[in-house]
Amino acid sequence: MEDARECLGEGVLKHLNVLEVEALALSGRQQLCLQQQSRVDDLRIMVEKLRAHRDMLKARAKTNMSLQHLKAVADQRNVDCNEDDISAGGSSRTAQSQLSFLVARRTQVKDLLQAHHFIGGYDVTETGRGKGVYISIATAFEGLYLETYNLELDLGHVVQICRHNIPPFIPLEKLAQVHLQTDLMDFLSALSDHLNAFAGRRQQVCLIQEVLLGSVEVMESNVLFNTIVLMCKDAGENGRAILCTLEYSDLSRYLPTKVTIESEDKDLPSTPWWKESQSLLLCTPAHKAFQALKMKGLIA
Repeated sequence: MEDARECLGEGVLKHLNVLEVEALALSGRQQLCLQQQSRVDDLRIMVEKLRAHRDMLKARAKTNMSLQHLKAVADQRNVDCNEDDISAGGSSRTAQSQLSFLVARRTQVKDLLQAHHFIGGYDVTETGRGKGVYISIATAFEGLYLETYNLELDLGHVVQICRHNIPPFIPLEKLAQVHLQTDLMDFLSALSDHLNAFAGRRQQVCLIQEVLLGSVEVMESNVLFNTIVLMCKDAGENGRAILCTLEYSDLSRYLPTKVTIESEDKDLPSTPWWKESQSLLLCTPAHKAFQALKMKGLIA
């Protein structure tokens, strides 16, 4: 009888020790997840602040460029009037003063264009002795520079696009109709947003194929990358196949406007996986969202 009690006691104590070890391990994992989530939240707040600061700089640069443009037009009119005076017998000293002013004005405009290159992401070069401009728009995603696109504008009475290598699926003509004749800065900003959003969506697909190989498969995507269908598997024992469709109705954004998740398992919409995945994919680039889901053990 005493031997039986001793064996039973040892079995219970051993089981309690195992439970204690598992509880400590679970507590450690939960603490790590909380720390990671806190870090993600801090980074997300930092990103929002940086975006707000970037938008403020863009708005300030746009305002300065618009004011400088209006001032340049007024100055040019004054120069034309003074040239008429000179041709009628005006002072040569006035002509020299106006020439010095124009040289200083040209230097100032060049400095503004260089500043706008760092803020707006594009360069503007004069062509045809001031009759046109050559514009280079660089695209980037997550700090990595990608393709550069170019277009040439004829600055006649009506501003026209002469040549360009903008992809045909970018709504260039529509943007030109809305902005080109009224505000060149708005046109360039809108075009840059569309090009960078396209580059960002395409780069996310490339990163998914590289970083998440074997976990997430790209089933379908079009040339504009505004509809992307991805397949992954649940990390559970059944390994349920799950289809995620990302739709981008706003072509000036690299984040989806709608996320649809489908599975043969009818109970999936009521699971935490469904709700967390939809929320995460709407506010996080696709490759990072699926990386986070994999780290949390929600996908295989």
